[in-house]
Amino acid sequence: MIDLHLHTTASDGTDSPVELVAACRAAGLTVVGVADHDTMAAVPEMAQAARDAGIGFVPGIEITAAWQGRDIHVLGYFLDHRSPELLAFLDAQRADRIRRARLVAERLEALGAPVDIEALILQSKGRPLLRPDIAQALVDGGHVRDDREAFDRYLGDDKPAFVPRAGATPAEVVELMRRVGGGSSLAHPGITKQDALIPHLAAAGLDALEVYHADHTAEDTVRYVALAERLGLAVTGGSDYHGARSHHAHGFGVVSVPDEAFSAFCRRAGRPVPAAGLP
Repeated sequence: MIDLHLHTTASDGTDSPVELVAACRAAGLTVVGVADHDTMAAVPEMAQAARDAGIGFVPGIEITAAWQGRDIHVLGYFLDHRSPELLAFLDAQRADRIRRARLVAERLEALGAPVDIEALILQSKGRPLLRPDIAQALVDGGHVRDDREAFDRYLGDDKPAFVPRAGATPAEVVELMRRVGGGSSLAHPGITKQDALIPHLAAAGLDALEVYHADHTAEDTVRYVALAERLGLAVTGGSDYHGARSHHAHGFGVVSVPDEAFSAFCRRAGRPVPAAGLP
């Protein structure tokens, strides 16, 4: 089984890289890709743990871009995590997340649901500050029952505390990934529901669509396979697993990219297929 969309504690996952690899091996995964939000900090540890476990590994990232006031997630694979250009870009991403978080906190204060955003910034210790972090602060403050209610009442797109992202467009992110030697895939298009954007991204150099995803319906999968074929794109996929202690665990060990589809994506990215096998 091949799962290219996994998160660690480097972003909003609940498992460390070592814990995640152990879970992957127990679930029978043979090739895994880490795709933390706006960081590749877990890549070195994840790569070593995967080698020790005999699991094929793909270094990746999930970068959040801005498009018409909405977040669009672009997955990047095989990127050089030490690239100065990429690191500078990610520093800017983290700075914008902090700017955005402070504005969200101002809105929450006005709505009668205050959170200590400066404490959250300090606790992040350089890790990207994400909306789920603010959601947990709302839970801890007794303002909501759980993170789902936090998004439904305050933080979700178009909710009263939502602040649109500023920064790179999806096409600019795709171009960046190409410059730093990686392949790109539009994350979970069935959730984003911005299909009109996809031909534009294909023209900008997008390599693939994330067709196989835990939150895609069977109809979504069929539709995006057909769209990828029509646009000449490869396909990727993954569970979007955030750890056993998270609310994003239902697709783990179930969602998988077909072997040939994964091989085709690797060829398009100009990289060999990562080998799996016990050392």
